[in-house]
Amino acid sequence: MRLAAHWLLGAAVIAAPLAAQTPGREAVDAAPPSDLSVTIYRDPDRAPDAPLDRDNPQGLAMISETRRVTLPRGESTIRFAGVAEGMIGISAIVTGLPGGTIEKNRNAELLSPAALVNGTLGNRVTVTRTNPATGEARAERAVVRTRADGGLVLQTAQGFEAVRCAGIPETLSFERVPAGLSASPVFSVDTRSAEGGTYEVTLTYLAWGFDWQANYVATLRGKPGGQAAGGEFPLHLMSWLTLVNDNGQGFAQARLQIVAGRLNVESDYQGLADPPEAKPLRLTCYPFGSTAAGSDIPEPWSPPPPPPGVPMPVAAPPPAPMMARAEMITVTGTRLDAMKAAEEDLGDLKLFRVPERVDVSAKGMKQVAFLERDGVKARYLYQAACDPSAWIGEEGGGPSPARLLLVTRNEAAKGLGVALPQGAMTLYEPSARGDSLAGKTTLRDYASGQDMELELGASGQVFARCAAVSPSQSSGAPRGWRAMRATLVNANPHPVTLRLQLAGPGVAVRFAKARVVVRNGMQVVEVTLPANQTRSFDWTVGPDQG
Repeated sequence: MRLAAHWLLGAAVIAAPLAAQTPGREAVDAAPPSDLSVTIYRDPDRAPDAPLDRDNPQGLAMISETRRVTLPRGESTIRFAGVAEGMIGISAIVTGLPGGTIEKNRNAELLSPAALVNGTLGNRVTVTRTNPATGEARAERAVVRTRADGGLVLQTAQGFEAVRCAGIPETLSFERVPAGLSASPVFSVDTRSAEGGTYEVTLTYLAWGFDWQANYVATLRGKPGGQAAGGEFPLHLMSWLTLVNDNGQGFAQARLQIVAGRLNVESDYQGLADPPEAKPLRLTCYPFGSTAAGSDIPEPWSPPPPPPGVPMPVAAPPPAPMMARAEMITVTGTRLDAMKAAEEDLGDLKLFRVPERVDVSAKGMKQVAFLERDGVKARYLYQAACDPSAWIGEEGGGPSPARLLLVTRNEAAKGLGVALPQGAMTLYEPSARGDSLAGKTTLRDYASGQDMELELGASGQVFARCAAVSPSQSSGAPRGWRAMRATLVNANPHPVTLRLQLAGPGVAVRFAKARVVVRNGMQVVEVTLPANQTRSFDWTVGPDQG
């Protein structure tokens, strides 16, 4: 017969924490923030089409907090409680202090069961044991004799004993929180004031563990290939910002800014963040059970520490599914009508100010509406590449699907004219049964005034076969010149425009009745294909005469 015991140690804190401070300086707690500003910088190494890493975001945020503080005359230590755990301490700046800053510090350990025990080593606590048969509770004084490194030993009037090894419920009560511990991360500065008084100060710092991306939804409002000039059609464009905060601290009603563009980051900010630790208390005893089969005692579970003055109830640990759910990131969506982020230049980057205050939740992901434009003018453009080294008569050389592009220009005349940060776009087309998915693509950062060409994938209606007319130099052609031919098929019930990529740089091209231009480093022409027809085009390529 095997016996099993699984008891949970609870800790009740019954006194306020003692502030860590420099000897001879009075400790002063700054008031909670009266104003918050959060500016989020995207992970500079994340590709445009890569998803956000919810579990380990690699971006930065610049956080600015306005707080009120009352200083005594002389030197004092100001404690800013509740800063981000990913705070990069060396980046912190405090403005508004009459005497400036003497020294800056950051607590290295948070209030936790293990820190509470370690900080009470050699001091007295109260241990309360409950008789499981009668329910009677008996309390006595004890001295903590070991650190929380796998076992907790107390010295009582009866001698030395290990906590949780007696097989009955036990609760410890501590008279005070050891100096230097707090329930939330604390940043402190030493300062001096000749007169003392109440001041509004601003704490600004960089923090690790943030990221953001833009998501776009475009819906066609007209039919491609219609009677509009150039085959243009209107579409409705909606953009959302998705924000990730992996810190355990939230920022309520914050003024939010996001920065688009690649920030040049050379320092190891993740290593510099060095978040404070909150270690759990893990108590072990020799397990009851069979040494051959092992023990059926589950791994002990440690609850988070209670706020000062609030007893921690003794309870069984939650089942595994509940613990898994507690680690999930909550996604919330907020639809902000008439939302339009104000665009500003920030060096070589773009800064967007969200016009309404939002909550940047702790350990959360949030979405806010960012941009909405109706009547954006765009067109479809098909694209096919030509290979001068290939022969059009080779076996297996059939037509290939052309690439479909969504093309517009980021200007007011096309319904845009604002900087568009990188992100994913989903395109919908109207149908008899509602909007249908037409394609997905990725935007890089587009500045105002730039041409936009977004690839939607391979076409199922337009095909191209483009290669040399003969396997060797064309007869009668100048030395080094070859005749080329493109056979293009349009199965759409409307005409389309197709861009032929003729050759790269360093090659001469002679194309009759069409203007050859350079686009994206390639020499190209654009031709029109009638509905439900096949057309061929001929030209020659040769050495560039410079």
